[in-house]
Amino acid sequence: MASRVQFENSNEIGCFAKLTNTYCLVSSGGSENFYSVFESELGVHIPVVHASLAGTKIVGRMCAGNKNGLIVPMSTTDGELMAIRNMLPESVKIQRVEERLSALGNVISCNDYVALVHPEIDKNTEEIIADVLGVEVYRTTIAGNALVGSYSVLTNRGGLVHPMCSVAEIDELSTLLQIPLCAGTVNRGSDVVASGLVANDWSAFCGLDTTATELSVVDAVFKLTTAGKSIFSAEYKGTLIDQLS
Repeated sequence: MASRVQFENSNEIGCFAKLTNTYCLVSSGGSENFYSVFESELGVHIPVVHASLAGTKIVGRMCAGNKNGLIVPMSTTDGELMAIRNMLPESVKIQRVEERLSALGNVISCNDYVALVHPEIDKNTEEIIADVLGVEVYRTTIAGNALVGSYSVLTNRGGLVHPMCSVAEIDELSTLLQIPLCAGTVNRGSDVVASGLVANDWSAFCGLDTTATELSVVDAVFKLTTAGKSIFSAEYKGTLIDQLS
């Protein structure tokens, strides 16, 4: 089940953390409570790395990554890069990119196989994403928004996207990504889902304001329920429609 957590009274925890299947970056300088939630859930499986990027705490919005690699903006200092490199598993590549759209977490949304990117991202950046993260890259928008990294959270098991996504668009993206997708919100109705939620294949963390209904959608689409059932299985369908209507 997804855990609720806050970073210094902020529910936008997707701004302060980046979670993948092989590592988790969390912003340095937060409260012990924030770290203990991540450590207790993830500590035995993957390293929880305290980091800053370009001197900021918003590590989740500044970088993009999956189990294969991590891409950070050119403004990341040598010291920051070295500190992260030393804590990451050896198999994970890390690379700085020169990109005008430097808040990479807002313009790239990816799992371990596919990346959705902002339509205007640099061609060179697109090649680096494909190479470092080992993914197929597609330029697209989500519900008319170019900031695909802000309006979607993807894992290898499912994805949550902007609530105004049409059924046709969800079907198209789902076919492209080869995972089930669901439109939803976090933090009591926020449509910027990636700011309030981080997830990998076996765990998820969302802001403290996230309602029970929102939480159940997150659990179901990322298959975090005890039975590991899909949100699209028959027994979920009725409850989901009741909750969302």
